[in-house]
Amino acid sequence: MDLHRRHLLTGVAFGALSSELEAAAEDAASIHESLYIPKVQLVDDRKFLHDFMEEFAFVDLITATPTLRITHIPCYMDRTRGEFGTIFGHISKNNPQNLTFDGEHAAVIVFRGPHGYISPSWYAKPETSVPTWNFGVVHASGKLQGVSDKVTLRKMLAKLIDKNEDYKKSTYDFSKLPDSYIGGMLGGIVGFEMKIELLEGKFKLGHERGEAERKNVVERLKAEKHERSLGEFTEVFYKTHPSTKA
Repeated sequence: MDLHRRHLLTGVAFGALSSELEAAAEDAASIHESLYIPKVQLVDDRKFLHDFMEEFAFVDLITATPTLRITHIPCYMDRTRGEFGTIFGHISKNNPQNLTFDGEHAAVIVFRGPHGYISPSWYAKPETSVPTWNFGVVHASGKLQGVSDKVTLRKMLAKLIDKNEDYKKSTYDFSKLPDSYIGGMLGGIVGFEMKIELLEGKFKLGHERGEAERKNVVERLKAEKHERSLGEFTEVFYKTHPSTKA
């Protein structure tokens, strides 16, 4: 009888442990808030956030399983798919991050807009202000689902190119490339889609201040040059970096 009772208790304990492990695994894969947002900086206007995401669509794709990985890629979004929209993109087939494209691993995709230093001297009372940095970001969280079908992947690639290619200034036409070339291109990438489960908007722009101070900040920011353009940076890189061939 005692032996039977011990077996029974062991089974109950093992079952409870298994349930705890399953719950922990489910919790690890669930979607949680990904950044701290003070109330004054919280923006949840969905159209505003979607517009921002479409304008600043070069993103950081972040996953944490089995290790922390970040990939920097362009993407596009379908606002109508899902409650918050669905994001589409692709990465290199050689990138181990594609192992998380199984519909179970949580990911965060970060959309980052312009940013810049704000001097205390721009405010009415500099002595009571501190130097800060203004910026806007949107974090979209969800689970990544891989896209391997060549027809679907080709359509995704075409949409991404159409979003960015200025056909009025270019002779490039993806739709006219030979299938043999496109097939090879598709063989080197892995597509994904992510239905957004959580959308977080953080905009630290000093908008809680008075009208006069906001106006001064805008004027000073427009007059300041905070960073080089991509063209300027690329020119210097070509001239100075040893990897660039003469």
